[in-house]
Amino acid sequence: MSFTGKYQLESSENYEAFMKAIGISDENIQLTKDLKSITEMEENGNSFKVTVTTGSHAIVNNFTIGQEAELLSATGEKIKTVVQKEGTKLKMRLKRVDILTELVDANTLVTTMTLGDIIYKTTYKRI
Repeated sequence: MSFTGKYQLESSENYEAFMKAIGISDENIQLTKDLKSITEMEENGNSFKVTVTTGSHAIVNNFTIGQEAELLSATGEKIKTVVQKEGTKLKMRLKRVDILTELVDANTLVTTMTLGDIIYKTTYKRI
């Protein structure tokens, strides 16, 4: 299965606690908590382009599996990391946050972000 496609947020668990833990202001959390973000992924061999659009704000990241890349985090910080791929799973660590993105079936993308004991899970459906 290919990650390539456009996905819309269907559900999230623990959004507010996670965003607070990574340093997002309460005001910004309230402004964005009900927005349905769109994630667009382009997979070309081992190269990926991922665009996450929430409201009028977009974060674009490009990386190649197994090579160091500088990625933009949700806080706007550029962080160097290496993305690994295992089947239909992408794994990376941005500072203290472990991120696992999994294509669970042809139409469902699940991302789990773990910071200590806080787990933020999002489920996206292909559109």
